[in-house]
Amino acid sequence: MHNGWSIFFWVVYPYAMLLSFFVGTMVRIHKYGGTITAKSSEIFEKRLLIVGSITFHVGIILAFFGHILGMLVPKSWTAYFGITDHMYHLFGSLLMGIPAGTLALVGMAILTYRRMKYSRVRKTSSLNDNLVDWLLLIVICLGMACTITGAFIDFDYRVTISPWVRSLFTLHPQWQLMAQVPLIYKIHVFSGFLVFGYFPYTRLVHALTLPAAYLKRRYIIYRRRYQVN
Repeated sequence: MHNGWSIFFWVVYPYAMLLSFFVGTMVRIHKYGGTITAKSSEIFEKRLLIVGSITFHVGIILAFFGHILGMLVPKSWTAYFGITDHMYHLFGSLLMGIPAGTLALVGMAILTYRRMKYSRVRKTSSLNDNLVDWLLLIVICLGMACTITGAFIDFDYRVTISPWVRSLFTLHPQWQLMAQVPLIYKIHVFSGFLVFGYFPYTRLVHALTLPAAYLKRRYIIYRRRYQVN
């Protein structure tokens, strides 16, 4: 029975969330592309929105690429280039992880406070908006807890969680690797996959539609007004 729950949490559930992410995103973009928007509430409150949004986005982007490096790059690769465990921990956790997590946490806390504090922002927010805010806040808090906990316990996620994640993409999930993972890490992983599964059905999907054309187009585009006879 214990193995059954382990297989569910570390095989069935991750694949279900990844399937939801990829299929849901494709359907959302191709069939409901017009609904993809960040739906700005800047008109109701601007100061906290600017501070919180910039802080959150900078932090979450750094944290995202930090996770990519930690999960997808094997430990043997960094060792080949002479990067010791101490160097990796110093750079990955202390110099990058904690600052990135702090920025994301502060930014998300500001945005959540803003949504709850200002009635006009709150009234124009959907249930989905509120759920996403709190879910991201919880996931970031858990991530920070894992980073801080990792400094005090003898645990290396690069020989457990990382190879497990890579095994999912090779379709040979090594769920046994998650058996000795501390509970706080398991909860963080579980909630992180929940964000992926929930992603296509929220406004977060706008992150995949970066308007790259804006980088080379004029700030203002003037269009000719045609008269209809």
